[in-house]
Amino acid sequence: MATAFRPRAFILFLGDIAFFLAALWLALYLRTLTIPDQATFTQHLVPFSFLFAAWIVVFFIAGLYETQSIILARRALSATLLVAQTFNITLAAVFFFLIPLFGIAPKTLLFIYLCTSFPLVLLWRAGIFPWLGLQKPEQAVAIGSRAELLSLVRALDEAPRAPARVTVVLDPASPPIAQDISRAVAEHQARFIIADFSDPAVLRGFPDMYNFLSSGIRFFDAMDLYETVFGRVPLSTVSERWLARNVSRNNHDWYDSLKRFMDIIISAFCGIVSLVFYPFIILAIKLEDGGPIFVSLPRIGQDNKTIYIHKFRSMTGNDAGDYGPDGASKLRVTRVGRVLRKTSLDELPQFLNVLVGDISLIGPRPETPALVAVYEKEIPYYSIRHVIKPGLSGWAQLYGEHAHHGMGLEETKNKFSHDLYYLKHRSLLLDVVIAMKTIKKLLTRSGA
Repeated sequence: MATAFRPRAFILFLGDIAFFLAALWLALYLRTLTIPDQATFTQHLVPFSFLFAAWIVVFFIAGLYETQSIILARRALSATLLVAQTFNITLAAVFFFLIPLFGIAPKTLLFIYLCTSFPLVLLWRAGIFPWLGLQKPEQAVAIGSRAELLSLVRALDEAPRAPARVTVVLDPASPPIAQDISRAVAEHQARFIIADFSDPAVLRGFPDMYNFLSSGIRFFDAMDLYETVFGRVPLSTVSERWLARNVSRNNHDWYDSLKRFMDIIISAFCGIVSLVFYPFIILAIKLEDGGPIFVSLPRIGQDNKTIYIHKFRSMTGNDAGDYGPDGASKLRVTRVGRVLRKTSLDELPQFLNVLVGDISLIGPRPETPALVAVYEKEIPYYSIRHVIKPGLSGWAQLYGEHAHHGMGLEETKNKFSHDLYYLKHRSLLLDVVIAMKTIKKLLTRSGA
């Protein structure tokens, strides 16, 4: 089902490149009020091509190509574009200052380019792209009764850019389902049938639905679409068969080796660079209460082994994850600790954990042994998240809720559903996406 949405992102990408080029030509024209000749345009196009590539990455980090933003439109397009393009122009100014190899220093041009590129790209995305008809929703019929399917229907109905609107939801347990579908398709002129194929009642009725294929009706798996839109796996679909089919370490040998290599290189570099902050953090901790500088906290790592992660102390002591029956720590966060946590500086020592191989840069966040014991009893298959190394950051930290120092079962279930999405789709590309969005989150202190 995800392929129904990918062309949108690709077309948006092509359009962005085209309007970057158009904005460059227009900026050159406005600077001199003469039509730029081919030599002048080419002279500027060469360095700007490097910038275009960087700017696309910025757009990607800003969420302008992801399914959740394209469909659900979580933030205002104009505000996001303006922030992204302002950052891009700043990036361009630094680029031309640090790399003066192209014989141009376009200070005025960059300002003009910001003034031209923002309205042009906004025109493309808010005006021309919708006019292409790719955002015109098709009518769809949904078949299923799971709560996740109903959530998906509501999301598609409320989203301004959804590719489909579900006009009717049919209960597969009410035969004859094929007749109900035929009537709904004809009445609403539906082009899509979104069916929950993990529902046995839907599978039993599918032979009668098969004939719709010859009418040009497209079938999509509702749970696959749910994953695409929400970025998480519906927990109601998870079973031993699902885990065997989607979570396997044997299929990731090459990826695991390369990921470990990247962990070593990046953690060593970042660990050395982070030493600059250590004297200031150590001094602040000592001046506040004179207590220990570091704490080592037990966590559950890969293969359910207990590991100890290192942090700068941000609380009045070290409770080692013993939060008591109510799931709350007996300690309080210090004044310095609040700053360290807000800026994530308390986690700098964990680069050592990455370097020695206890954790990875990207993966499910490790939990305390006491909480894991609770979650494994209350949440089916929870221990599967320990099949890979935990990470400094992860998919669930970007999109899921985190019950910090508490048992919060519903929040943890939501987080676990995002962890399962990562386990199913983990790859170097997804790791890069998570890394870039984590950097954005640290810089802006915002959500994903």
